Amino acid sequence: MFRRITFILILTLILTACGGAAPAATEAPAATEAPVATEEPAATEAPDQPIVSEALPTREPLPSSTAAPTATPIITPTETQLPPLDLPTEAVNAPVRMVWDGTPTYPGDSTPGYAFRVTYDPDLWAVTSDQFGFPALGHRNIEYCVIAVTAGRGLPANISMEHDVLYTDNVTFDVGVAYENGVKKFVTYTGGDGTIITGFEVSFQDQVDACLADAVTVLSTLKSVPVSQATPQP
Repeated sequence: MFRRITFILILTLILTACGGAAPAATEAPAATEAPVATEEPAATEAPDQPIVSEALPTREPLPSSTAAPTATPIITPTETQLPPLDLPTEAVNAPVRMVWDGTPTYPGDSTPGYAFRVTYDPDLWAVTSDQFGFPALGHRNIEYCVIAVTAGRGLPANISMEHDVLYTDNVTFDVGVAYENGVKKFVTYTGGDGTIITGFEVSFQDQVDACLADAVTVLSTLKSVPVSQATPQP
């Protein structure tokens, strides 16, 4: 029995000597060999010559659908000249002086029951109506020279007025001279003899001084008469 045990021990020692040393209990196991990294495929090599991209043609901008503004011509308003007044034929064997009677244009400042009267030369003037249908005296020799009744009213912004005073034997007139861009356009005469107050406007185109001189000759004869004595006008 003893021999068998001894034989087993000797056999064990022999086998142990032939094998490798066992790893220590505390020894960490050998690290697992890292796998060989798979070589990534090489990037595609850039061509020897750089690739030049073909330049695309530049697109011209499309024309705008909005039409270019058209310059609007400046229209200068022109004054339409009215035809001259239609004057009645001069009466045969007419008196040297005739009268024009009418209603004062300032009735609130006039004595009721009175009319104005002016005296005129029928060779130079004729009783007619102006372009607005009001009674007027038209000059026979100076076209567009007219004496018409008027009253105070507003004026356009481009009209400026200069005032003066005209004294005659029986009447006093406030004279208003209207200018447009420095050009004399018409003259107003507003006054009376203390009984009536009335207004007149003298308009003209040519021969301004001659027209005004003949008009003042007529207006200087202004006086008031009872309506019962006023001469009816055609």
